Amino acid sequence: MANTTAQATQQPERHFNLVRCVATCLLALIILVGLAVLITWVVIRPKKFVYTLENGSVQNFNLTNNHLNATFDFVLKAYNPNSKISVYYDYIESTVTYEDQTLAFNTIDPFFQPHRNLSRVESQLVALNLALSTSTFKDLSIEKSSGEIDVDVHFKSRIRFKVGIWKSNHRTLRILCSSVTVHFAWYKHFEKIPCEAEL
Repeated sequence: MANTTAQATQQPERHFNLVRCVATCLLALIILVGLAVLITWVVIRPKKFVYTLENGSVQNFNLTNNHLNATFDFVLKAYNPNSKISVYYDYIESTVTYEDQTLAFNTIDPFFQPHRNLSRVESQLVALNLALSTSTFKDLSIEKSSGEIDVDVHFKSRIRFKVGIWKSNHRTLRILCSSVTVHFAWYKHFEKIPCEAEL
């Protein structure tokens, strides 16, 4: 009878020890992962990339019968302030929109941006006999007569980060340069536009 009581008290004790051991291991693992992330962040000290639309122009702008022909040229300045992070821009597309209608679209050659680097990305977008809605055609005609138009310029890219020999998985980077004033007269100065970036 005494043996049966001893066995009964030993079984819950073993079960409790097993649960305690698993909980301790999990807690230790969480602390180690947290420390690794903290140390990595302190060593790398990631900073935000800075994007600025540095130049913009439009040529051969022609509106006829609700259709548009035009060539847009833009220069995007990409600044990487990080001392240990480089980035691969594996695919980049650029788009010009006006009142939520896409006017022109193009892709840009992939490139690699090392750490602490300033790169300029040139993009030429051509609208070729593009059909416009009646309201967009009317608004563009009014803006053309004023000598300038306001457009939004979008960049979308598939990127990978590189730290040492490690490379991240692909992520999607979206850059928006809004309310970009493009002048028809070549001698008018282009105002640089800071762009918003979202990963």
